[in-house]
Amino acid sequence: MPTRSSRLKQSRRWFLGAALGGLGCAAARAFAQVDRVSAALPSTLVQSARAALEQHRIEHRDVVAIADFSLPSKAPRFHLLKLEDGSVSSHWVAHGRGSDPAHTGWLERFSNEPHSHATSAGAYRTGETYIGAHGRSIRLEGLDATNSNAASRALVVHGAWYVGAAMVGQWGMLGRSEGCFALSHESMNEILTRLGPGRLIYAARA
Repeated sequence: MPTRSSRLKQSRRWFLGAALGGLGCAAARAFAQVDRVSAALPSTLVQSARAALEQHRIEHRDVVAIADFSLPSKAPRFHLLKLEDGSVSSHWVAHGRGSDPAHTGWLERFSNEPHSHATSAGAYRTGETYIGAHGRSIRLEGLDATNSNAASRALVVHGAWYVGAAMVGQWGMLGRSEGCFALSHESMNEILTRLGPGRLIYAARA
């Protein structure tokens, strides 16, 4: 008769296999429960992120990030969603200056064009971490036609001095990036810990 330990090991192997092959029951339940967990996540974006997770080969399905660019930059709109229990943590994120030429604090347009300095919509796979001009950062691979130039445009996740409570308090909005997902340096500690290589970031407007 299998021991409790062997049964647990078999269960873990089955769950890991299911997670790599599809969304998995736990993930599906988490997505279904998000509206009850956090009103900050529009159901349209949640469903789009779910579809992206099913469509693309994403190695790790424990956490996904959803960037809701229908909100102004003063609102925490970069959401880390833990699929096991549906819990959400939200962070400030800047959009590209090409997406907001007048610097109103609102994203007006997405662009995938080189030298546009704009934010690109779509699904991203996180890559390796590295140390660059903004400290520890995360490389990105664009998975859709709307962000296919992400790597060649050097779009990454990085910390920035122009993102955080002080900027919102003084100016009522964040600064702008060159198209990267720029977060506060304080948020980057959690982002680097929870959003390592092989995970999904989905960016869009609700």
